[in-house]
Amino acid sequence: MAGNSIGTVFKVTTWGESHGPALGVVIDGCPAGIEIGIKDIQREVDARKPQTESGGTARKEEDIVEILSGIFEGKTTGMPISIMVKNKDHRSEDYGDLKDVYRPGHADYAYDLKYGFRDYRGGGRASGRETVSRVIAGAIAKKILTSFAPTCVIIGHTVQIGEIEASRTNLVALDSKTITSSPLRCIDPEATEKMLALIEKTKNEGDSIGGMIEVRIQNPPQGLGEPVFDKLNADLAKAIFSIPAIKGVSFGEGFHAAAMHGSEHNDNYKMRNGNIVTETNHAGGILGGISTGEEIVIQIAIKPPSSIGKKQETIGIDEKQTTIEIKGRHDACIVPRIIPVAESMTAITLVDHLLRQRAGQHILT
Repeated sequence: MAGNSIGTVFKVTTWGESHGPALGVVIDGCPAGIEIGIKDIQREVDARKPQTESGGTARKEEDIVEILSGIFEGKTTGMPISIMVKNKDHRSEDYGDLKDVYRPGHADYAYDLKYGFRDYRGGGRASGRETVSRVIAGAIAKKILTSFAPTCVIIGHTVQIGEIEASRTNLVALDSKTITSSPLRCIDPEATEKMLALIEKTKNEGDSIGGMIEVRIQNPPQGLGEPVFDKLNADLAKAIFSIPAIKGVSFGEGFHAAAMHGSEHNDNYKMRNGNIVTETNHAGGILGGISTGEEIVIQIAIKPPSSIGKKQETIGIDEKQTTIEIKGRHDACIVPRIIPVAESMTAITLVDHLLRQRAGQHILT
């Protein structure tokens, strides 16, 4: 199975399945001497867990981080970093009735088409459980960013669940403390209460609901991105699209740009404190695939979780029509849980391009 690695200089490879003994990640290309402790990684992994019981999964994994290599006495050694967490609360028996049928919305049928075989226990590699490995790698990437670009901050937040949208008026106060204090990682308290009620209602109906998140990169390094095919926005989009359940990624004005005139969408330049800046940021901080230093703004659409309690029509591996009613422990909404994963994939991509940029400058000098 190819496609388990991402990155050129900072290369991340994840391994493990939803119901296997463990999941983990191997990171190659990390500079030596980056200060990082197990608490730094554990904090990021813990942020991936549900912040509220409403609509949350009943599977309760401890996700205790174990460092196997590449970090010694609190610093990276420059060697490959290997880290894992063990699966302890998996119940494979919940999936016994599903091994011979294709669940609507899942990767079951696609995996059978490609491999002629699949791990039906929670989806195997196709499970959202795999993302814990990405968050581990993201913790390393964020520490590298702190070392080389200390003012760069990556913040994700919930902007919509179902048809309920958060107010955009508080974006100036957007910070990690504000986000983590919200059960849905949303800066609008009034919208949060409505979202929670919608999730609870959806859960009680045996259904699920999707939504939107936004990731903002404040003070990103300038000049990141490799035209033509390795544009920064192209690689960010690939990294984010690789997360399960992602259905749309856009930058700046995104799809709203389709209804704008050039006179509206163009960001006019001006001088501020001796620096070239733009009056607006419709482009979302990236021009020609290269970061300008303006805030990078990414919108991400997330589908409803495919595992629902309602009866659904499907086909079995015997190609006969049947109905299924999925049992087990499932989320009614995964929107806020995607945020740490999206932040991690963003950090991984930024660090890869940052190290590529530094390597090119080193060669030229």
